[in-house]
Amino acid sequence: MNTMMNETNKGDRAYENFLKGYNCTQAVAVAFAEELGLDEQTAARLSGGFGGGIGRMREVCGTFSGVVMVLSALYGYSDPKDVNAKKALYEKIREVAKRFKSENGSIICRELLGLDRMEDSAAPEPRTPEYYKKRPCPELCRSAARILEEFIRENS
Repeated sequence: MNTMMNETNKGDRAYENFLKGYNCTQAVAVAFAEELGLDEQTAARLSGGFGGGIGRMREVCGTFSGVVMVLSALYGYSDPKDVNAKKALYEKIREVAKRFKSENGSIICRELLGLDRMEDSAAPEPRTPEYYKKRPCPELCRSAARILEEFIRENS
């Protein structure tokens, strides 16, 4: 994890990743690929379906899904009977969720986007200048990755 502190700010990397065309979850996961022991392509593939609030259903914000993936990889458990490890992971996730909600108001995609229901279509919108003007997603990517980077630094 020490390599993370020597690299470019993870928030800026996640922001840039979104602008490259990655979805919100991928933008965060790819920013932390090295810490996860993954190449960027594998991180993008594993996180791809969580974008748009999971399959563009506008449920849990994809940036926060990326956060959960990273926290699970770094602090997770594999023994299904290890309730203490499960509790410890859930506590970390809840703490980061609290910070994200405090800064952004919610961890629910449609609430962050000001929508009142799930999208009718699974098709992603074209990434046009108008898209970027109306969507807070790049900044949410930055926020999620920055909060996560700070949390990891505090807990290493």
